[in-house]
Amino acid sequence: MADDQAPETLANGQDNSPQAGVISQYVKDLSFENPNSPAVYQWQNQPNIDVQFNIGSSQLADDVYEVVLKIDVKAEAEGQVAFQVELSYAGLFGIRNVPAEQIPPFLLAEAPRILFPFARRVLSDAVRDGGFPPLMLEPIDFAQLYMQQQAQGEALVSAQPAGEA
Repeated sequence: MADDQAPETLANGQDNSPQAGVISQYVKDLSFENPNSPAVYQWQNQPNIDVQFNIGSSQLADDVYEVVLKIDVKAEAEGQVAFQVELSYAGLFGIRNVPAEQIPPFLLAEAPRILFPFARRVLSDAVRDGGFPPLMLEPIDFAQLYMQQQAQGEALVSAQPAGEA
């Protein structure tokens, strides 16, 4: 005989299945500098562009985390700064019923992947509004970067002599 019992219906908020989602996203900090204007618009050489990323996260409440994707871009030509942009783009993420060991990979790999296209647009618009061609950053594999950093951290720990911490 088949089991005729219907699955138990839980009250709202009592669901125990894993859940993660974006609550909100926003520009936390944005700075654009064009220190050599208007002379920069006469330069003939293509600038060298240096892009640096940093990802941070913090827990704000039991099930709420903030992830900040910080992108610093510096363009230099002829030995001078053409422009410099610093963007901190953040998102609030709700995470419920997720095992503790799976939260850091989500916050440092998946959440930045979700935020990046929006941060990329803000950055591109800021550079364009500063009088330069839009800066289109290539997609980034945040999961691969996370795994590389984890491997580097494990290598450092295993390289330490016994008794050091």
